Amino acid sequence: MWPYPKVVAHRGGGTLAPENTLAAMQCGFRHGFRAVEFDVMLSKDGIPVLMHDPLFGRTVRGESGVASTTAHDLLRMDAGSWFSNDFAGTLVPSYQQVLAFCLEHGIWMNVEIKPVPGFETETGRVVAQMTRQMQAGAQVLFSSFSFDALMSARESAPEIPRGYLTDQIQSDWQQRLQTLSAIALHTNHRHLTAGLTAQIKAAGYGVFCYTVNAPERAREIVGWGVDAFCTDRIDLISHDFIT
Repeated sequence: MWPYPKVVAHRGGGTLAPENTLAAMQCGFRHGFRAVEFDVMLSKDGIPVLMHDPLFGRTVRGESGVASTTAHDLLRMDAGSWFSNDFAGTLVPSYQQVLAFCLEHGIWMNVEIKPVPGFETETGRVVAQMTRQMQAGAQVLFSSFSFDALMSARESAPEIPRGYLTDQIQSDWQQRLQTLSAIALHTNHRHLTAGLTAQIKAAGYGVFCYTVNAPERAREIVGWGVDAFCTDRIDLISHDFIT
């Protein structure tokens, strides 16, 4: 049900590097991680870039947003100074750049399709098509809170596996997974229970949790049967924490 890495570096480097940047991917790699999670959305001109927030202000300066900014301008933006002066000048990367880095270094990717509201179908399609063009499918699992984005990804690249993301598990979780032909349910560990984990596993699906930062909690949910999780604390939870 889960033939993939079991401990995944959240947004590349967790708390040790500016999220969703090449510097973060390099940081996770240096710490031994060969599995990363990151967020992808589309620029104004339909180019996939790594970004978590649709609006600027937290990780990049500005008063606009991703959907109203061209890739040319986005890829020149400083995405590191907010984190620390050591990362000043670290740029917003394109999805293509990060795919190339991960493919070169044998890094498995949990690609969260993170559409700006209103661009769900287009984002799923473009991300899936680029992943297929880069021949990265064997190292990628798509996830998203957007059902429509995952359906679009399924239509564009049905061979690339999918995991449905949800904060709190709803009663129709199995129907959604079946419709998406998904292999796993991805969920917030804070709302998960041993009973729910057992139900999902019994139905034949993997269980992936975000974002687990305490070793004690990681051990607890793994004991329930959780297959994998992402963590910000790559300094506390090693890539081989689950053996």
